[in-house]
Amino acid sequence: MERNYNLEKRKTVIGGAVVVVVAIFLIRLLSLQIMSEDYKKNADSNAFLKKIQYPSRGVIYDRNEKLLVYNQPAYDITVIMKEITALDTTDLCQTLGITPEFLRNRFKELKDRRLNPGYSPYTNQVLLTQLSAEECGVFQEKLFKFPGFYIQRRTIRKYAYPVGAHILGDIAEVSKSDMEKDDYYIPGDFIGKLGVERSYEKQLRGEKGVEILLRDARGRIQGNYMDGKFDKAPVAGKNLKLSLDIELQALGERLLEGKIGSIVAIEPSTGEVLCLVSSPSYNPQLMSGRNRGKNHMKMAKDPWKPLLNRAIMGTYPPGSTFKTAQALTFLQEGIIAPSTTYPCNKGFNFRGLHVGCHAHPSPLPLIPAIATSCNGYFCWGLYHMIGAKKQYGSVQKAMNTWRDYMVSMGFGYTLGIDLPGEKRGFIPNASVYDKAYHGSWNGLTIISIAIGQGEVTLTPLQIANLGATIANRGYFITPHVVKEIEGESIDSIYREKRYTKADRSHYEEVVQGMRAAVTGGTCRMANLPDIEVCGKTGTAQNRGKDHSAFMGFAPMDNPKIAVAVYVENGGFGAVYGVPIGRLMIEKYLKRELSPQDELLATDIQNRRIEYGIHER
Repeated sequence: MERNYNLEKRKTVIGGAVVVVVAIFLIRLLSLQIMSEDYKKNADSNAFLKKIQYPSRGVIYDRNEKLLVYNQPAYDITVIMKEITALDTTDLCQTLGITPEFLRNRFKELKDRRLNPGYSPYTNQVLLTQLSAEECGVFQEKLFKFPGFYIQRRTIRKYAYPVGAHILGDIAEVSKSDMEKDDYYIPGDFIGKLGVERSYEKQLRGEKGVEILLRDARGRIQGNYMDGKFDKAPVAGKNLKLSLDIELQALGERLLEGKIGSIVAIEPSTGEVLCLVSSPSYNPQLMSGRNRGKNHMKMAKDPWKPLLNRAIMGTYPPGSTFKTAQALTFLQEGIIAPSTTYPCNKGFNFRGLHVGCHAHPSPLPLIPAIATSCNGYFCWGLYHMIGAKKQYGSVQKAMNTWRDYMVSMGFGYTLGIDLPGEKRGFIPNASVYDKAYHGSWNGLTIISIAIGQGEVTLTPLQIANLGATIANRGYFITPHVVKEIEGESIDSIYREKRYTKADRSHYEEVVQGMRAAVTGGTCRMANLPDIEVCGKTGTAQNRGKDHSAFMGFAPMDNPKIAVAVYVENGGFGAVYGVPIGRLMIEKYLKRELSPQDELLATDIQNRRIEYGIHER
């Protein structure tokens, strides 16, 4: 009998197909029962209910042990979708104070695995967050009517003072990216978003605990599994003690009302930030609770940008405060000696180039030049340095040498403060000008950088750090806002001295110049009868009215505070910069203002600068 080879082939194909299908089903079954976490979760959820126990977030104090940020009880409403049977939507919405539309959209968001990774109908999902005790109490009375819904206790942040928002920061619900970066977080968790809340999130958050509850066949809670043997207690977050002086911070924010600008004060010997004011600011309490999102959106759209921390994010021309850094560079490089004099006939005049200056005696040596803030003196110094071909060989080498001095003083790069978002400012090098001028330039081309104009920009923090460096006679410690962390040491970078390229002897000359500026120069308004204040004004030109700046420290021989003030469009440095600097120094060193200076503070507080309505 002749064999049917086509039939044999069909049997082989069909048999192979059956084997493949069976293998696929077996692999899938293995995946679901052994390898899949979802299957295990679903199975466990029938017998157990794991309730997360949230730890208390660490509290925050100022340097004088005044409580700044603490916790207040709040409650979340969670839901297990699989346990929802008959739901009276209207009653639920009325009880929670939400709309049916909001509830439907919220359910959709929870079930969408793109928005809610790891969603399971058998596990707790956060429906609403941060209910007050009163709101939660109303819901708890009706909880028996809503099977599948649960109450979870947690805390929200409360602020003891309406100031310091940019330093303290805030917390908010985690985003998808937050969860992808750190698997500690699950939907509904909160994380630090700004300020020290973000920088020290891992210390402040603590460790979550868990309570495992046993269910019966109908899903009813029967008590703790094995009497709580496998429960894990939450570990409270660590407390922080800031270097901030909250009273000094409050005075700074008061003085900058109606103005755009910043005040930064540093303790020179430690690098501890005493205040960090950015104006406009806001009450930190606005960023806590269920209205955080609405308030954040409102401030984000505000053209005055109250969310912007200008102290570390604003970059400005430093103006004449920068002359101190020039003096140190020229002295160290031998371009000038303290006795070197330069002429100034109402400014720098050479080869048809004019840089204006106010009237003062001429010629002047270094100390009176600093005291009177002579533009001509420092323009001549830069011109001679960039043109010193015998010393440097080329303008490029001279320029990069100058740049290296600026970098050593903390300019051109971020200082490394323990707050998010710090900007670096800008210090040009030779390649910047080679590109701009096709390699054909000299000291006259870039003369404006000698007086803190042109391409040079600094942050108010960097200006204050310059004051601290001069106060220390040649070194600074990286500025930081956290003084102590409960149970651990602060990072070593906040304890190490960073020396500049200029010798201590040259700093003494600059200190004398800054002291002369207070006793008889441009900073006379900063003079305090029983405190030796050293200061330097700054008037920075821009497209509108000049910016008003001041940099100083006190006392001269045992500095306790270095301060920088920057008021946008405030005019001459003596208009706002100097008197505000005086008040901040007096407040910190004496703990209170004199009656006369209290009147001055009120006067400055009530002044308003008209900026117009354009976005800044």
